[in-house]
Amino acid sequence: MFCIRFSLPLHIVFTFVLMMRLFKAFFLILLTFAMPMWVWAQTNVIGQIDIQRSEECPAVLHVYMPEIGKASGRAVLDCPGGGYTHLSMQNEGSDWAEYFTSRGAVFAILEYRMPNGNPDIPVSDAYWAIRTLRDSANVWNINPHDVGIMGFSAGGHLASTVCTQAEADVRPDFSILFYPVITMGKVGQHEGSCKSFLGGQRDNEEMQQRYSSNLNVHPQLTPPTIILLANNDRGVPPVTNGIAYYSAMRDCGNDCTLHVYPQGGHGFGMRETFPHHGQMLSDLSEWLEYLSSKR
Repeated sequence: MFCIRFSLPLHIVFTFVLMMRLFKAFFLILLTFAMPMWVWAQTNVIGQIDIQRSEECPAVLHVYMPEIGKASGRAVLDCPGGGYTHLSMQNEGSDWAEYFTSRGAVFAILEYRMPNGNPDIPVSDAYWAIRTLRDSANVWNINPHDVGIMGFSAGGHLASTVCTQAEADVRPDFSILFYPVITMGKVGQHEGSCKSFLGGQRDNEEMQQRYSSNLNVHPQLTPPTIILLANNDRGVPPVTNGIAYYSAMRDCGNDCTLHVYPQGGHGFGMRETFPHHGQMLSDLSEWLEYLSSKR
């Protein structure tokens, strides 16, 4: 390692080598305690980390970081839609990363597992993701009291389920719902989502009520929400889903904002072809600023 021509005293060489080994050990200790022991993480690019829940529960959290020095303390967990059969990981996922990170927020996309008739599967993945963000607050510059959840379509149902049923430690501080599936009831449901989520229990009235989020809103507990959808949505009926959730929130005296755009159908996400794309982003940005002003 060292050439003899340096003629360094032997005790200096040994001291230097010992210091380097101590530094390496200290660095490994820091890595060990920077994140929970049960989290496996792999850095793909600067500012992005992928975290797998476990080998037995292969949900993955794709975390995007804001630029160093620009962190606002906010974090947003994103649940893409897909009718509980697949996930729209780009239009309702990664396409949103720049929007949030440019505003100083940590943006995390949850690649949750499909329920296949067992609601606990995706719900437990969402709880794990929220807990991971809060457990990593010091490392990722997150305010644990400013962790929100965003969901699209069936992902909106998952997000609203977490908001209405989670215990305090994994309950989000706010929610953003795009054209969400809300009801599991027979009237006005999104049939595909209901079938995949509840499976053989889809006709069980108790299960329908338990997982119809508009029937489980609680005063002062269900977090502030913004709902964005199109009037001509033919996929998920607005009146029995997004608007029903807004009505339930309003009846309980909870903070809720609703934006219904004239055109756009279902699944517009971040597509610039959505006729009201610019207005939608402006509405969302204004609401996020309003949320910050209240904290």
